[in-house]
Amino acid sequence: MADPSHTTQHNPLLTRHAEALDLFTERLRAVRPDQWGASTPCTEWTVRDLVNHLTVEQLWVPSLVRDGSTIDAQGDAFDGDQLGDDPVATWVRAAAAARAAFSEPNALERTVHLSYGDSSAADYCAEMITDAVVHSWDLARGIGADERLPDDLVSFAARQVAPHAADLAKSGLFAEPVEPPPGSGPQTKLLCLLGRRP
Repeated sequence: MADPSHTTQHNPLLTRHAEALDLFTERLRAVRPDQWGASTPCTEWTVRDLVNHLTVEQLWVPSLVRDGSTIDAQGDAFDGDQLGDDPVATWVRAAAAARAAFSEPNALERTVHLSYGDSSAADYCAEMITDAVVHSWDLARGIGADERLPDDLVSFAARQVAPHAADLAKSGLFAEPVEPPPGSGPQTKLLCLLGRRP
């Protein structure tokens, strides 16, 4: 069996995935005990809600990628608050399991059964990367931490978002795009495209 770390080292997608998870972990470790109820740019979510959302996304990965399960088969297994008494530890375990599932030999060549239909595991991984990058900024804004995102991850997310830009707001998952200020850099342009106000 291939060594997952070796696989990650030579697969750009897995490298970005690891970087995105590490970025969110870094921001998460900066959350103070009094900040879990703070608001975030995701207007309906507190900091805890946002962290729970991304944690649940990681919890789905082993079932969907490794086991070939479906959303329906899992039922309500991941509904509600999954963070428990130690949100950071819960996130770390969930992220490690997701990373391991995507890093298994040939995992990215599999088909996953998502809520909107079948997708390649590679495309699913790319979506997960983009979500982690954007929510790392949301979390940083919510807790007053460093909002700068790594250039490589911004570029990756921008490439993923661009083909779907016209339909993002229609999905109901994103606010309407915001016009970026003149001279904005890539990070600001990405966030504005996703309805954030940097």
